[in-house]
Amino acid sequence: MFDFLKDEKDRPTPTLPEGTVRRHYSIEGQVQGVGFRYRACYAAQSLGLTGWVENEDDGSVSLEVQGGPALFPKLFALIQRSDYIHITSIRPRDMTPDPWERGFRVRGY
Repeated sequence: MFDFLKDEKDRPTPTLPEGTVRRHYSIEGQVQGVGFRYRACYAAQSLGLTGWVENEDDGSVSLEVQGGPALFPKLFALIQRSDYIHITSIRPRDMTPDPWERGFRVRGY
């Protein structure tokens, strides 16, 4: 009667679109205090990507994004359309896609 109360393990795993990739990025430069996270969130949502973005204690930003890999360069192009954001280093790491993820969010307000 209340199917929405079932655990995820009791439901069939959602199917991801063919070619879906998940990637974690460590981003350095002038990326904190300049609206980076909110610009990243808006850009990812406009491209239909999922994931999250978060400031790190060392002044860098972590961004985890999932979707079609051809959209990732577009994401960074949209983020860098700012006079205040200056990325000096991007370190990517491939991850296993998350079929349960929905939306893109800013973490660590």
